Amino acid sequence: SHKSSKREWKPLEDHSCTDVPWLLLFILFCIGMGFICGFSIATGAAARLLSGYDSYGNICGQKNVKVEGIVNSGLDLTHKKYVFFLDPCNIDLVHQKIKSIALCVSACPRKELKTLADVQKFAETNGSTLCSYELQPSEYTTDHRAVKLCPKYPVPESAPIPFFHRCAPVNISCYAKFAEALITFVSDSSVLHRLISGVMTSKEIILGLCLLSLVLSMILMVIIRYISRVLVWILTILVILGSLGGTGVLWWLYAKRRMSAGALETQIAKDNLQALLIYAIAATVFTVILFLIMLIMRKRVALTIALFHVAGKVFIHLPLLVFQPFWTFFVLILFWTYWITVLLFLGTTGNPVPNEEGFVEFRMAGPLKYMWWYHIVGLIWISEFILACQQMTVAGAVVTYYFTREKRNLPFTPILASVNRLVCYHLGTVAKGSFIITLVKIPRMILMYIHTQLKGKENACARCMLKACICCLWCLEKCLTYLNQNAYTATAINSTNFCTSAKDAFVILVENALRVAAINTVGDFMLFLGKVLIVCSTGLAGIMLLNYQRDYTIWVLPLIIVCLFAFLVAHCFLSIYEMVVDVLFLCFAIDTKYNDGSPGREFYMDKVLMEFVENSRKSMKEAGRGGGAEGRELKPMVGADEE
Repeated sequence: SHKSSKREWKPLEDHSCTDVPWLLLFILFCIGMGFICGFSIATGAAARLLSGYDSYGNICGQKNVKVEGIVNSGLDLTHKKYVFFLDPCNIDLVHQKIKSIALCVSACPRKELKTLADVQKFAETNGSTLCSYELQPSEYTTDHRAVKLCPKYPVPESAPIPFFHRCAPVNISCYAKFAEALITFVSDSSVLHRLISGVMTSKEIILGLCLLSLVLSMILMVIIRYISRVLVWILTILVILGSLGGTGVLWWLYAKRRMSAGALETQIAKDNLQALLIYAIAATVFTVILFLIMLIMRKRVALTIALFHVAGKVFIHLPLLVFQPFWTFFVLILFWTYWITVLLFLGTTGNPVPNEEGFVEFRMAGPLKYMWWYHIVGLIWISEFILACQQMTVAGAVVTYYFTREKRNLPFTPILASVNRLVCYHLGTVAKGSFIITLVKIPRMILMYIHTQLKGKENACARCMLKACICCLWCLEKCLTYLNQNAYTATAINSTNFCTSAKDAFVILVENALRVAAINTVGDFMLFLGKVLIVCSTGLAGIMLLNYQRDYTIWVLPLIIVCLFAFLVAHCFLSIYEMVVDVLFLCFAIDTKYNDGSPGREFYMDKVLMEFVENSRKSMKEAGRGGGAEGRELKPMVGADEE
């Protein structure tokens, strides 16, 4: 019977907890993350990070314990609260640290000191000794060790960094070399200065344009349902013109070469002619295939347009959906801040050990060395978990909207209801889904790390293999993300476990494979056009506003910043749109599979989708029963009960 072969989909009838063991595992993992943070604070890493420490292992601003085998350790530095680097501009980019002796001092030099005599005078008047501890201020100008143990002069004017007690040069040009190492094309620092000053002078414009891109994205969310048909036509025309134009040009070149070829044919000319012929034939075949695909897909494009239309309605009924990316982004920023703080703590955790130069470094001993790895896995898993929570929330809200017959009876805020359901019932499912993505992401990251480390050392074959592996893992990750999204939708509808949901969703997607392809290609391209539209309009507005500045080099950076921001904003908003369309499609596929519009089995769908189904049925009847792909595709909808 039908019941045994296929589990019925019962939209929103019962709610049960799903994947509880995975939730417990995730909670245990989070407790582990908390333990790492607690451990690094307990071992004094937080004090070292906040108060700062010198090259001899002393923490500034407190009494210290002597380290074996290190001179100048175990000093009482209660009055010396600031860390001062003797050569602050000597930055080692490879190890990401300042290559310089660090000392604790009682005050940062607030004006430039040009000679050792100035340093001595500063020490006598301010009581802040900038040379190493073993030199007395009176010996600065007389002792021969002063060259090594005193700061490199001129000593730049410095100010303490708030909260971190480090003296940092006020003039950032000291770090210009550091910036140049990052930006190789800026050879002279005057260009860099002009670019930075350009950004500073037009900060109001940049802010205004960023706001404009936000507003444009919101407007586009509302309008896209009305212009989706136009976008599809633009896309079709572009594809047709592009492919025909390309083929035509190739044949024309071939003909022209053929005519001009005289008797004095060289072998190279013959080869060129041959190559042109092959290209032209390949382009023709490609164009023909493209036209065939477009003919097959034209019906399914109608479904994409209908779904976009309904998605627009969803946003009008659930306006809070638009703000979903903001919350996700806010939570991610909070988590990343915490993660980076703990990472910095981990960098200063461990026992003091002398290094080659006779200074102190902090290294972890034993199994604690591997806390880094745990911490990095935590970054990926928890970030994926937060993103998956967003997917589940959106899916829950859209499912509620779709399967509520009377839209007046929708809960006051379906989004909050959806969040509530997620927290009460489905956190385990989300943890499991995000863990699967993490499992694919980590090997890819390891391979990418190996790839960057081996640059220039490995042979071409190995490089090719690595790239192929990275590419395969990336594709797998994308497919899994798409499947996860649909599994979350299935969980929101049926309250089933992750694996069951993924299987059910997969079956439905395979049954509608052609439609899925159409929605993903056409839909994604429409959204891409939307992004391009937003970036172009923001960029245009930027050019018009920045026009008053005649120095064109200054334009570059503000415009790049604005366009990047516009693209990010558009991507955030339109990815929500994409999610809504995917969820709607799965709901639509389930709806057409189990309902046929007869009494007692009425459709849940919107009028626009109803029209699409009616048209499909009409064309199916015209084509004769089962004639053409459309007939095969809609059969399960009509004969769902007779299975």
